[in-house]
Amino acid sequence: MPWRNAGGPASAGRSICGAQGTLTIPEPKAELRIFPSVASPGGRPARTGRYRAFLDGLAAHPWLIGDTKTPGRKLARRVRVLTLVAILAANVVGIAVVVAFAVLVLPKPDGVGGTSAVPVNLALGGAYVLFALVTGVIWGRRLVESGPNGSRTWLDPDLRPTAAQRLRVLRAPLRIMFVQMVLWGLATLLFAGVNVIYSWLLALGVGLTVALGGITTSAAAYVLAELALRPVASRALAAGPVDRRFVPGVALRWFLAWALGTGAAIVGLVAVGIVALTSVEIDEQTLAITVVVLGSTALGFGAVVGALAAYATVHPIASIRRGLERVGEGDFAVELAVWDSTEMGLLQSGFNEMAAGLRERERIRDIFGRQVGREAARQALAVEDPQLGGELCEVAVLFVDVVGSTQLAASHDPRQVVALLNEFFAEVVEAVDERGGWVNKFEGDAALAVFGAPTPLPNRAAAALAAARELDARLQQRVQGLSAAIGVASGTVVAGHVGAESRFEYTVIGDPVNEAARLTELAKERPSRVLASGTTLAAAGEEAAHWQLGEAVTVRGRSQPTQLGTLRDVRVG
Repeated sequence: MPWRNAGGPASAGRSICGAQGTLTIPEPKAELRIFPSVASPGGRPARTGRYRAFLDGLAAHPWLIGDTKTPGRKLARRVRVLTLVAILAANVVGIAVVVAFAVLVLPKPDGVGGTSAVPVNLALGGAYVLFALVTGVIWGRRLVESGPNGSRTWLDPDLRPTAAQRLRVLRAPLRIMFVQMVLWGLATLLFAGVNVIYSWLLALGVGLTVALGGITTSAAAYVLAELALRPVASRALAAGPVDRRFVPGVALRWFLAWALGTGAAIVGLVAVGIVALTSVEIDEQTLAITVVVLGSTALGFGAVVGALAAYATVHPIASIRRGLERVGEGDFAVELAVWDSTEMGLLQSGFNEMAAGLRERERIRDIFGRQVGREAARQALAVEDPQLGGELCEVAVLFVDVVGSTQLAASHDPRQVVALLNEFFAEVVEAVDERGGWVNKFEGDAALAVFGAPTPLPNRAAAALAAARELDARLQQRVQGLSAAIGVASGTVVAGHVGAESRFEYTVIGDPVNEAARLTELAKERPSRVLASGTTLAAAGEEAAHWQLGEAVTVRGRSQPTQLGTLRDVRVG
């Protein structure tokens, strides 16, 4: 919230009147950046900055995180295609691992080469792959989309998902992984059973090979399905929080990435070691090929899967980082899309709650500042535990009151009166603010402005007189239909919190306030409609040249006479 500096150039901090002494409030910085931008020495954006912006834009593409403007039926079709591609890709990876391991790594028992084992396994493998792909796609879609809690129930008609439906979406990658585990587990038993006819060693090797492919496929299916289902997860999480029991998190994501990238190769080494303990002989060349293939597999798959897992984890963190940058720049309207089903999604939701709290705080602070005055609000917020009471301060007081307000209210519609008073008070606030004061309160058709509290103002008398002079001209030129009287006085007041412990306000109380109010009453009967005390003119410096001293009068409620000061250029009110 922008705070106006009360007179003079900006400094490192400002002091206010406090019950225990002087309290220094730092000036708000124009901009707070949590993350500095990347720039080259010449001030131009560095290539890394443009590259990061490109990656951020790619990562935030609606195809990857969803878009609230996309119709639910269209989003469902898009995610269905992405999920199908993810399942096919995961199975292709698993089949490639099985073929590579069976051809290049797995030692063959003696006496198997001349049998029908190879063509039988090839034919069975082709038939089972077709069966598994079709079954996996249909079964997976039913587990994710069908039923009362399926995504199709609420996504196609663009309905708000229930808690159970949101939970189904977050568990969808786990269900897809379960389908692949079941299908590849059946394949392991089937191929081991078929090959035991030829040799129990061959059955053991083929069974371990297919199991290795199943581990790889299941892990890849989870990681890829989680990425493919993010648009639907984003739509579901936007509807509200979810009970996260039995919802996989970051730990499982990285464990599966390890299983796919490194664990599969280790299982392969274990399988070769088991075969080597049998009667099957493994020569040095075969062992070397085994190590090269498994090592290359670990390096290649490890890099790819590690990158996918890192992307899935860093992507939401990057969105939070961008949100923090915007909050640091003062943009509290930022709201992140929540698409991650793990703890990262909780962080995104937590950021949105934080931003909502900041927006609410700024809204309350803005309303509070408008109601009690910016400087009073600033002083109240700067003190952790405000207490009733106050302290002595030197101030100048400006009091302004509408002339003939009773007749105005009787002869005009109430709405017209309110509109006219709003125009009047707008000019008062602007004139006072421009001179470093603040309007302490509105009293019906009058206003009390203070110069010098809560923030000290060295030239408070001159500022109050200049504000009165300029306000008189503003009202005459800009507000038609009413006339106002202005009184200015200065001196020592008590500034602080007045009221009860449960409800109080910051105000000033003292003789200058009463004197300014009485001068305003007297000014209603004078042609100039603006009066100031002689003590205020004496402390005004160059501003006093615009004023002239007149007679001394004893205003109502005071025992000492007040020498009147009037504007040199008198206007007829």
